[in-house]
Amino acid sequence: MSLRIQCVTVDAADPDTLATFWAAALGWRRTYENAHEIAIEPPEGSPEYGVSPDLLFVKVPDAKGSKNRLHLDLRPTDQAAEVSRLEGLGARQVDIGQGEPSWVVLADPEGNEFCVLRPLAPQQV
Repeated sequence: MSLRIQCVTVDAADPDTLATFWAAALGWRRTYENAHEIAIEPPEGSPEYGVSPDLLFVKVPDAKGSKNRLHLDLRPTDQAAEVSRLEGLGARQVDIGQGEPSWVVLADPEGNEFCVLRPLAPQQV
């Protein structure tokens, strides 16, 4: 099949703030921007380059209304360290009724939820 996902589009009141947060969170780079949208993608030469879809932040007039219908799950090598680092970048922990799972639910600066999973066990790598 010749079809692939080019980008995941995220509605934003302030695309610059979200692009800055997510670029820092993922270690990605801005590759396109105009007055209404900003794209970030993995660095050239990284394992994700050409594989992971870009993130495109598009300015919209309406605010986020409820829980995301789509979210990102991030898999770090050290969950606690990444949660702390992401909080330092502006994320905050949120309760969406998840109970006590093995992952941590965070929200980016505009309230978009995402999960930070536990590291894979050595036999899962």
